[in-house]
Amino acid sequence: MSDNQNPYGGIPQASFGPPPAGYPQMPPPSPGAWAPPPRPGLLPLRPLSFGTLLGAPFQVLRRNPGATFGSALITQLTSTIVTVFVIGGVGILAFGRIDSALPEDRDAVTAGAWATLILASLIPIALSILSSALLQGVLVVEVARGTLGEKNRMGVLWKAAGRRLWPLVAWFAVLLGLIVIAVGAVVGLAVLIGVVGSAAIGDAAIGIAIGIGVLGALTLIAAGIWLGTKTALVPSIIVLERRGMISSIRRSWGLTNGSFWKTFGVLALISVILSVASQIITTPVSFIGGLVTSFLFPTGASADSASSIAVFVAVYAVTLIVTLILGSVTAVVQSSAVAVVYIDLRMRREGLDLDLMRYVEARHAGGWHDVPDPYLVSSQRNG
Repeated sequence: MSDNQNPYGGIPQASFGPPPAGYPQMPPPSPGAWAPPPRPGLLPLRPLSFGTLLGAPFQVLRRNPGATFGSALITQLTSTIVTVFVIGGVGILAFGRIDSALPEDRDAVTAGAWATLILASLIPIALSILSSALLQGVLVVEVARGTLGEKNRMGVLWKAAGRRLWPLVAWFAVLLGLIVIAVGAVVGLAVLIGVVGSAAIGDAAIGIAIGIGVLGALTLIAAGIWLGTKTALVPSIIVLERRGMISSIRRSWGLTNGSFWKTFGVLALISVILSVASQIITTPVSFIGGLVTSFLFPTGASADSASSIAVFVAVYAVTLIVTLILGSVTAVVQSSAVAVVYIDLRMRREGLDLDLMRYVEARHAGGWHDVPDPYLVSSQRNG
């Protein structure tokens, strides 16, 4: 930052000279008086109100759209393109062999096609985990540095997030693995009871299997909400406190003690707002797409005609673009909300706001190089 640049990222205030005669003048502050620094950037340097917790994630998108929305759009677009080409290409090649296979080999070829498709799907899944981890890290850095009044470019954010990328990838991979295992266990148990029980007690086993499946699904939802809220701060801790995955889980668990419902309420309400807004936008798009198709082909069109294919591709392209834009906005806001909640909890429990004030004051005075990273805990700074 240059010497003539405003350290708080705002517009320098103009001086209008002394007030006119007769206007009451405020006494000048005493030399020893101290006043807290102004709000330097994204968040006020104090514990946040519920309204600020809800509004700040949306301000992240508006404050630095090129770096935040651009990062989300790049990661989502890359994942979408790779998924379409890998799954589509492998599916066409694998299942195209079924029609040309001999009747006695058709079952084996079909099984091989499905196995190939499942293995190919691991590539988009791995890329999705990588892109989600990178985007989460980018948004955590943006919220943390934006609170200090900084406005970084995309390359700076990606470089900072890249330093903590692999612990983030490990966390997202473990999270996805636990979800797959839990859902698979419930579904497998219900199917096993239905198959084995039907031989012993007949059709009643199907009802029992359905009941167990419903009960297991409800249990998974409740456990997912609880564990997801208790570990919601893990990505922020991995990036800002430079901890490992296990240590970050314990840290997140401790920070959310006594603040579970507030944390859950903020994150859930933001998700509901984004979901409703997405439905409001996507529903008319889908309706207009169907209306255009009906208008162009009032009597229907053959599936292989050039005109119907062109209309289908155009409608699908518009829908995909809208979905990518909404998905990028949603990813930015939800990831930012987690970082905002993390900073608020540390302000309330550990006085992080005071550390941030000292950092801002030192930067304003030109001595910020001697001040440790305010987001590190005291033991890390002393170490």
